[in-house]
Amino acid sequence: MSLDEKLQHLKSIIRGCESAVIAFSGGVDSSLVCAVAHEVLGERAVAGTAISQTYPPGEIEWAKKAAEHIGIKHITIITNELEDPNFAANPPERCYYCKGELLRKLDGVRRELGFEKIFDGTNFNDFSDYRPGLRALREFGVVSPLAEAGLTKEEVRELAVNYSLPNADKPANPCLASRVPFGQDISLQKLERIAKGEEFIRSLGFRVVRVRDHGELARVEVSKEELPRAQELENEIVEALKGFGYESAEVDPRGYRAGGANFL
Repeated sequence: MSLDEKLQHLKSIIRGCESAVIAFSGGVDSSLVCAVAHEVLGERAVAGTAISQTYPPGEIEWAKKAAEHIGIKHITIITNELEDPNFAANPPERCYYCKGELLRKLDGVRRELGFEKIFDGTNFNDFSDYRPGLRALREFGVVSPLAEAGLTKEEVRELAVNYSLPNADKPANPCLASRVPFGQDISLQKLERIAKGEEFIRSLGFRVVRVRDHGELARVEVSKEELPRAQELENEIVEALKGFGYESAEVDPRGYRAGGANFL
């Protein structure tokens, strides 16, 4: 199926729902869903973004910018994942509890508006990864239009360029809890020092940044393309991270790896 055919299929999936609240993170996947849903459903599509202590600083601004560009109505909700001991214990199914908190709040918005469905930005590639949050999607009857249309991450980015979305090439930036190895508790203190560390490293011009929290050790991952420069600045990065509360820190010579918090 060509990309244009997939786009038309995407539109037909969205058109098949009378109205929807979209779980909108500000990333490229959910932004594309918002853009197409706004095109197809107009005012019967609303984007909902969570404000949470688990999200990287600046992500809400990305969401506002993208929603304004698209022209879709944008609302924010407050989620409190850290209040759930199941989430804070950081088990392998952590994302299930996080997604459940988000979807409970969005479902309340959906019912208040009298809308039919919740949409999210899951794409076709996401089914090949370990994603316990998918279980929560099924429980709430969430529609994943990108995945149903067979759109891969690469195709999503291509369509995002066609729609002139401001975050078409924005690197993925999942919740800060993903920087903590499974089985190690998640606390506000950990999330804050991770956020400060990543914000500092991005201020040096790095695009892909993860500060992996291994207790008193911070392991910094950047993209392999940016790794040589990070190694040149390692002393500066290490001193900054110590100032944020770590006893020691290092730049991981292996570069960024998905799920790197669970590797020593």
